[in-house]
Amino acid sequence: STRAVLPSMRERRSGRILNFSSLGGYSAYAGWGIYSATKFAVEAISESMSLELEPLGIKTTIVEPGFFRTDFLSATSLFSTEVRIDDYADTVGAMRNFAAGADHQQPGNPAKLADAILQVVDVPQPPRRLPLGSDALTRITEKHNAVEKEVSQWRELALSTDFVVI
Repeated sequence: STRAVLPSMRERRSGRILNFSSLGGYSAYAGWGIYSATKFAVEAISESMSLELEPLGIKTTIVEPGFFRTDFLSATSLFSTEVRIDDYADTVGAMRNFAAGADHQQPGNPAKLADAILQVVDVPQPPRRLPLGSDALTRITEKHNAVEKEVSQWRELALSTDFVVI
């Protein structure tokens, strides 16, 4: 575990930590709330660790793969409740159908994923975040654009909450 190796990394003033998150840790999907919550937690602890450890020469990278052609979406890998609520058919139901249809059709190649991760391990300045896969890049860009638009729309209200400085 990270806790076990950190003392020797601190002593050497060097080291690499790669924490595996997911595209779902950057942008949640309908029906994947619990999964995304765990990945968001990985992202938060990794960001914090990065800020704490970088001055000690220890680099932290969050690996954020999109959908890769593995058994991840297989019926034997996914847990789904038997309860179906009609009101969620267009959101959670659509995601359930997507997962079933995308099983072993994912765009990402696991061997290329491994190669990409290995390329980053030894670079002097590794990225803090490493989104991998075309779907990951697309989803991250879409989220950035949506957040930027929303922040811009609500900027005036957000700024109105500060104390007035005279």
